[in-house]
Amino acid sequence: MAKWTGPLEKVDDYRWRIPRTYKPGMRVPGLIYADRKLLDQIVNDQSPEQVANVAFLPGIVSHSLAMPDIHWGYGFPIGGVAAMRMEDGVVSPGGVGFDINCGVRLLRTNLSKEEVYPRIRQLADGLFRNVPSGVGSEGNVPLHSGEIDRVLSRGARWAVERGYGRPEDLDTTEEQGEMAGAEPGKVSPRAKERGTPQLGTLGSGNHFLEVAVVDQIMEPDTARTMGIEFTGQVMLMIHCGSRGLGHQVADDYIKTMLKVMPRYDIELPDRQLACAPVLSAEGQDYIAAMRCAANFAWANRQCIAHWVRETFCDVLGRCEKDAGLEVVYDVAHNMAKIEEHSVDGQTNTLCVHRKGATRAFPAAHKDIPLKYSATGQPVFIPGDMGRLSYVMVGTQKAMEETFGSTCHGAGRVQSRAAVKRSLRGRDVIEALEARGIVVRAGSMSGVAEEAPEAYKDVTEVVSVAHNAGISRMVARTRPLAVIKG
Repeated sequence: MAKWTGPLEKVDDYRWRIPRTYKPGMRVPGLIYADRKLLDQIVNDQSPEQVANVAFLPGIVSHSLAMPDIHWGYGFPIGGVAAMRMEDGVVSPGGVGFDINCGVRLLRTNLSKEEVYPRIRQLADGLFRNVPSGVGSEGNVPLHSGEIDRVLSRGARWAVERGYGRPEDLDTTEEQGEMAGAEPGKVSPRAKERGTPQLGTLGSGNHFLEVAVVDQIMEPDTARTMGIEFTGQVMLMIHCGSRGLGHQVADDYIKTMLKVMPRYDIELPDRQLACAPVLSAEGQDYIAAMRCAANFAWANRQCIAHWVRETFCDVLGRCEKDAGLEVVYDVAHNMAKIEEHSVDGQTNTLCVHRKGATRAFPAAHKDIPLKYSATGQPVFIPGDMGRLSYVMVGTQKAMEETFGSTCHGAGRVQSRAAVKRSLRGRDVIEALEARGIVVRAGSMSGVAEEAPEAYKDVTEVVSVAHNAGISRMVARTRPLAVIKG
């Protein structure tokens, strides 16, 4: 892919503006969060052009935003954030992505590395065996006729009511794992058919289970509120989404919106930005179906967390109470949400698209758990299999600048095809094993695709978010074992 050569105006060391004058039809400027080093990587693909294209969408306010993990995506860049007015704005499935409510759930434990690491291989084997993963994987959750609709309506609550986890898990899950306004009737039979056998599965690509250890705590009081209490503490991270169901929902509604755009006189520079007015029948149908897929993803992570707990306790010979195994938080990073934000001094109800971007609400915000009212919403930024991950919190600065959003991961610097041409999965595993990181995977090519070399350095990405003030570092973890599809 050719290097992007468009205009970039330096706002400060961590913000770069694409002027509205760059392309006729841009309704707002673009704004990319990056330092000079990251920017040199970002312009190596055409993702800044996608930032400019998003600025064409009707009803967009303030800026078309890109987080420091930005890279090329479908329509929107991954790492893109855009907010639209309700009355004349649009909703775009490309601004959410195909893996609706791909997200991260973090569980803390009471145990130290010294207690866990001697059995890390048995733990990795058990997790790989008990949590189905990989392309087309099928889960261990039987859904009877019509029950998929209850999953789509009730999300993680459905799973808890059937014994997959604890009621208190819902208190520390975004939207309590049950997004209101989900209408199963707006989800196609094909999407339900794809999703029914996949509940409780990890999937493939960049999805993973990780056994990690805390190796640095930057804000001890905030970390303690989250149950992160000492360096050497073992944590468990789950990263997955809505599987084939979410993918089909996106595909169905992209096709619908491509058909209806001429009716609404919407012209855009990229067909992948296909959209419809938020308040139109098509826009409302998509939002209702997207919320169903979001609930499916929360139910999915809830079931996986249940099996992670069982495996952890079985391998280590500990009961759940002794081991801890409490949900720190569960946060989504592919979603469009109706939220209130201040724009030009006035409170507006907006449709906020976050694609490969994480909600990062500040302390005292009404939409975060009471437990975190004094700290801000937890945010989890996973790195790659060989490096670090970060626990952060949302800030008031994020509310003022990014509609309460921050980055969601490291962000790719090489495509899957490119990295597979240069690396073998077996070599990647051997290199990680030499550093004490145990890997279990169903596909050597999948491991190659997700090699550390394929990603930006997450520390550089997180440092930009921290220094720009749109989230704060709280703690850092490093992997002990990684389970891939």
